[in-house]
Amino acid sequence: MSDLKFSVVGDSASATQFIGKTRQFTLVVDEPEALGGTDEDANPVEYILAGFAGCANVVGHLVAKELGFTIKSLKIEVSGDINPNRFLGTSTEERAGFKTINLNLIPETDASIEVLTKWLQIVEERCPVKDNLQNKTPLKISVEKEYTAI
Repeated sequence: MSDLKFSVVGDSASATQFIGKTRQFTLVVDEPEALGGTDEDANPVEYILAGFAGCANVVGHLVAKELGFTIKSLKIEVSGDINPNRFLGTSTEERAGFKTINLNLIPETDASIEVLTKWLQIVEERCPVKDNLQNKTPLKISVEKEYTAI
């Protein structure tokens, strides 16, 4: 299979809110009131955590099928710790991103602990979001200025 391209395009609705489109979906990104937002939706780092949980869910079910067992239900808990000082511009001591992210998968299944250990290892190896969070991904960030031609 060749590479797949995913993209989001959108506009700033306010200083704290972004409304984006991806495929046929609208994504609203906002900040909680404590960070100056209107708390209308999840913030950017919560979307990262949700993306990680969603990816682990998809890969987890796929790998379970490959290993020949059924997941009756899968509870996923994901959390991360961020010091907001760099983001807020009050310090350069801390990094801007997550210090740690913890993902806990709690499957309801008849699979043995040995099979679940193998399952978890494969899920970790194949989850694209985990790969992006754990490894450097080349980023190209640019700015364009809109202008009107005369």
